[in-house]
Amino acid sequence: MGNMDDGLAAHLKTGLTTLCHAWAIRRRDGAELTFTDHDAPLSFGGLEFRPDRGLNVRALSHSTGLSVNNTEAMGALSHFAIREDEIEQGRFDGADVSCWRVNWTNVAQRTLIFRGTIGEIQRAGGVFRAELRGLTEALNRPMGRIFQKPCTAVLGDGACGFDVATSGYIQFATVQSHKDGRVFRWDDLPGFEVGWFTRGRVDVTDGPAKGLWGMIKHDRVLGGQREIELWEPIRGAIEQGVGVRLSAGCDKRMTTCRLKFNNLLNFQGFPDIPSDDWMMATPQPSGTNTGGSMR
Repeated sequence: MGNMDDGLAAHLKTGLTTLCHAWAIRRRDGAELTFTDHDAPLSFGGLEFRPDRGLNVRALSHSTGLSVNNTEAMGALSHFAIREDEIEQGRFDGADVSCWRVNWTNVAQRTLIFRGTIGEIQRAGGVFRAELRGLTEALNRPMGRIFQKPCTAVLGDGACGFDVATSGYIQFATVQSHKDGRVFRWDDLPGFEVGWFTRGRVDVTDGPAKGLWGMIKHDRVLGGQREIELWEPIRGAIEQGVGVRLSAGCDKRMTTCRLKFNNLLNFQGFPDIPSDDWMMATPQPSGTNTGGSMR
């Protein structure tokens, strides 16, 4: 509480307080939702916090050091605030969450008491339950390099360094037909060989499902049509004519990195690591043991 506003600190010392909480949720698609447990709207920082959103948050538990401070939020699913279909689509996954303690008679007297992200969300019976993870949650992530033959980078990330928007590696198209948001078919995708988009992704660029995406399982030709099949369906309404972006895929092999993406200098795998059988290798009565790769 070292950063507490002096006015709020003085207000707390009076023993007769007018306090409430204000919450802001900022999703990765840019949408922002605000809530308060006060019985009237509050405004500060360019945001309006409304009391009619049906959100309830359990008490925050703070501790010293670097231990993880998590809590939980509960609320009613509302058509205008947190909708069940948006939770199903994953639009709240990893959303940023901030909470302030506010003097509702003077909103300038406030302090930020929680910052973090939304973790696991459960929903049933018209209500939702969301885990709120503090900033120290990142300390639970395993760090360090993994020594394996395939590349450990994600295509386009900082370690890979490849620009996924490079011409020839993406294709903008409109949906001609699809099955359950999982299998998409086109009469043709000129300029791209079959299999080019396998392990890539499909991003929806407009319509109700804008911002949602799926990983590509198969890129093939069936029945004279180019078929793109996803591992999981896109959980949003997709109509004929909706725009999508197809991105090339990478199978993490050194040969693919060199020939398909011309990005061998950034390859993050170790292709010359010997297999497990090398541990049982014994001297041979003939031939030459050079100490080189046994591939």
